[in-house]
Amino acid sequence: PNSSSSLLRPGSKFHGTQQSDRQRYDVQVEIKHVDMNESFLCGYLRIQGLTDDHPTLTTYFEGEIIGTKYNFQTRHPEWGSNEKVDNQHWGRFPAWRPLAKQAKSPNFSYKNFSQHEHIFMRWKEYFLVPDHRVRTISGASFEGFYYICFNQVNGNVNGIYFHAKSEKYQQLELRHVPDHGCVAAIEFR
Repeated sequence: PNSSSSLLRPGSKFHGTQQSDRQRYDVQVEIKHVDMNESFLCGYLRIQGLTDDHPTLTTYFEGEIIGTKYNFQTRHPEWGSNEKVDNQHWGRFPAWRPLAKQAKSPNFSYKNFSQHEHIFMRWKEYFLVPDHRVRTISGASFEGFYYICFNQVNGNVNGIYFHAKSEKYQQLELRHVPDHGCVAAIEFR
């Protein structure tokens, strides 16, 4: 199947907060495309109140779903992570802890990942919407990425933002927005 559950599919929306030690921001996520065979999803992340000049920022992100194609070790040196950072961040998710010993192996493959209660992902923001040419905004950064643990049963998304130059362990907490099974008929290309 392209989608793992009725909650992780194109059109699904999530709402909640991102919290650092100093601030709490309103966050909305909309999933645009999910392809479980390719361990891929993408969508938009909207955060409010991050800067005075830009009260609402929307970014396009892509997600790597941990499974047979991607493992728990980040394979993008330009993202600034390493094995130690990965283990520190994944270790903050209680659902990851039973997998910790096997997951540290570079050859680990999380088989049948879509059949488990928790799906693990990395979400990487790539550019601002609608102006993809904007690369930097004073007081905001989308250079890092999120470690994500998605609970397929209750629709909760828990994440931790990582960027080497940002405050550590910023928490993302989102809940699925019920849509009562109604989905707009769209195709994302």
